[in-house]
Amino acid sequence: MAEVTPSGSGGPIQLTGPAVDGGMEIRGGVGGISFQLEELIGGAEKLDAAAGELAAVEVEVRRIWEDLCPYQDEARPTGTAALIGVGEAQWSVQAVRAELQGISNQVRASKRDYETAEAWAGFARGMGGGLTSTETLGRQAGDLGLGFVPNREVAELVAGPLAMAALLAVSPERFWVALAADVAAGRHIASAVPLLAGVSGRSNRILQPRPVTLEKKETLPIEFDGSPAALLARAQIIDERGEGYIEVVEVDNGERKAYVVVIPGTQAGGEIGGVNPFDEAGIVEGLGHSSAEINVAVLRALQHAGAERGAPVVAVGYSQGGIHAMNLAADEGFLNQYDMEYVLTAGSPVGGIVPEVGVTALHLEHRQDWVPGADGTPNPDTRNRVTVTLNSPVTTPEGGEFGIGPGHRLSNYQAGARQVAVSDDPSLVASTAVLGGLLGAGGTATATRFALTRSKPPEALPRPMPDPPPRVSEIGRAR
Repeated sequence: MAEVTPSGSGGPIQLTGPAVDGGMEIRGGVGGISFQLEELIGGAEKLDAAAGELAAVEVEVRRIWEDLCPYQDEARPTGTAALIGVGEAQWSVQAVRAELQGISNQVRASKRDYETAEAWAGFARGMGGGLTSTETLGRQAGDLGLGFVPNREVAELVAGPLAMAALLAVSPERFWVALAADVAAGRHIASAVPLLAGVSGRSNRILQPRPVTLEKKETLPIEFDGSPAALLARAQIIDERGEGYIEVVEVDNGERKAYVVVIPGTQAGGEIGGVNPFDEAGIVEGLGHSSAEINVAVLRALQHAGAERGAPVVAVGYSQGGIHAMNLAADEGFLNQYDMEYVLTAGSPVGGIVPEVGVTALHLEHRQDWVPGADGTPNPDTRNRVTVTLNSPVTTPEGGEFGIGPGHRLSNYQAGARQVAVSDDPSLVASTAVLGGLLGAGGTATATRFALTRSKPPEALPRPMPDPPPRVSEIGRAR
């Protein structure tokens, strides 16, 4: 688009890629490419409007020129010169109008070309393209020295093809449906991941979604800070409270009450598919079944915490908790009751979840953390969704547990969230301003904690014994 510039202007129109601020790479938001393209299309529409007005002027100048034609034989100052002057004015208006229309057409064509290129790039990545890239392999080699796990980029590139292959083996019909839907929508071919989880959930009774009961445990005043880092600290606090707990924080910012829902990450170590809804089976419910039962439980928790219908809500989730938090922002039943305005996730695979229009989301990922890439698709670059990739190298602290890799540690994301709060990047400033407007400057708030319990799986019915073959009677044999 370098050539798309009005004559005599200050320079060509340029698009900028992901911003870099210290150890952070920032995609999406008001500085993202998608928003830049939206702004350019808005400018193209204004150019079209201006061209339409100039076309009307052009017609009027032509009418004046025709009215002057009978006077061309008059004295030169009042005849031919006037005709020439008006004719040149018409040509000038015509040239400007044509130039504006040309720029508008080129801007629209550039947007189409960008979207087509993104769709094909997503298709290639989903089929394993990019894994052979020298840059990708080089980054992974360096990251392996910090922790022997795949990084986010490699996990994302591998997850899509593996899921598609597994889905093709399990359900060829659903494979072609997934592929056709993603190609038609121009998306990365990663919807196979939730579809595959759904197939798995239906074939395994312990992975099927089951009703979740809610028990209110305690309500207490807390010192509240609405910054991203402090919100992630609440996720750590509620995780340490016990298995299956969530927290609802009521914040009075002086104008209205807002509510923060805090959801922990995966709580492993117990029985998979047992009573804790945040065990490993909870990941399947989140990706494969849109957190249907968790959404209902959170809705009831807000009601028990005193949240009135239509109250603004902020959802915060780490790892698996981020999946559930984003699913709240896409759940029609929940959105009919409450005004979900902001979602904060850390280390969560949420690229395939599409929130309601108007929901602002901030996603923190670490380059060394494979978990955000486990769904096989990058977070979309949109005006209301900002993704921050933390690139500073991290290692497992001395004496600490490796877990699933140093990049996935919540403490790393809290440190990254503190960087976000002081950044002057336009996308981050706009995103955190929305959060600050909802939660205010902090102070005393009320936290209510709930214990969630998943119901037991249905007992497997014994398979009936097949009927024995009919016995041939002695009389029959004798015949």
